[in-house]
Amino acid sequence: MIDADLVKEAVRQRKARSESFLGYEYLRFSDDFKDIPRGTVLLQDTVIWGYPHIGRIFVLERGLKEQFRGPFWVEEKVDGYNVRVFRAGNEVIALSRGGYICPFTTDRIGDFIDLSFFEENPDLILCAEVAGPENPYIEESPPHVKEDIKVFVFDIMKKGSKEFLPQEEKLRIIERYSLPSVEVFGRFTHGDIPKLKDLLFRLNGEGREGVVFKGEEGRRAKYITSYANLSDIKITAKNMLQLPAEYYTNRLLRLVLFMEEEGIEKTGHLYEELGRALIDGLFEAIEQFKKEHRVSRTFRCRFHKKENAIALLELLRRTSRHIQVIERDLYMENGMWVLTFDKVFLNMTGLLGHLLGGGLVFD
Repeated sequence: MIDADLVKEAVRQRKARSESFLGYEYLRFSDDFKDIPRGTVLLQDTVIWGYPHIGRIFVLERGLKEQFRGPFWVEEKVDGYNVRVFRAGNEVIALSRGGYICPFTTDRIGDFIDLSFFEENPDLILCAEVAGPENPYIEESPPHVKEDIKVFVFDIMKKGSKEFLPQEEKLRIIERYSLPSVEVFGRFTHGDIPKLKDLLFRLNGEGREGVVFKGEEGRRAKYITSYANLSDIKITAKNMLQLPAEYYTNRLLRLVLFMEEEGIEKTGHLYEELGRALIDGLFEAIEQFKKEHRVSRTFRCRFHKKENAIALLELLRRTSRHIQVIERDLYMENGMWVLTFDKVFLNMTGLLGHLLGGGLVFD
């Protein structure tokens, strides 16, 4: 358990907050505090530790030599959102990266994982990425998930512990219970850099996000393809005003370093793609504002229980800053509830209204 005095201090400093959702009362760490990571949850006298931050390597060969002394595992980094799934009482629930109980993932997790796993392993926590075009949080989707969502387990923890199970033990559990998993490319050494570059070149061509490196001593790092950086720039253009400038400068730098390291030729096509990524979203935002007087994106997701769809809208409205969440429809289709809603980007909507209305901006 976490020291009681430390918890009280975190609450006093507003780094931890009481939450009540889906019938659960719990304490959520909304920020990093001391050695407690953001997203850590105290629920039913159990500590579910937050998923740790993972650093990013910008230069592959030098970065791997700097960060890993010995062999390391390489797994796919799937473009989705992070959840921790575990048993609480008689139910299986999913926590978001920030420590909120996610009504959507909790509703759907049984479609992808046999829930008897948690009956046999009540102390284990599955760390997974949820990805696909019908998720309620992010616009991106891996190219190999064409509809709805899929779940990809990438780590396993124990309740009350910050540590992950060793890689070999994790893989044995995944195989034993046929858990859906990220693709594991194998165990590599520093002598395998050419093979890794070939792998990353292939992933980039397939439109996949990148990889995560996992050392024997628990050290981790991630590395992102140029495709993923271009995709991030394009997807976020409508929401550009709510992101710091370094969001874009970092992605441009990562894109160029990836190309330089992979020996990817600078072509007119590249410049065209980068320009399109930066500009198309802004054109779309302007056209949408002229038609609808707002800038927004529409999301669609499916539920088994109507009350979970309503709970998701409540969560999004309560936690979204500078974004207005507007329900479009909630209806039954093929035995499931389908929720569609808009996220309205208030900053971009306000700025375009001001500019297109003839307003002044002082540089």
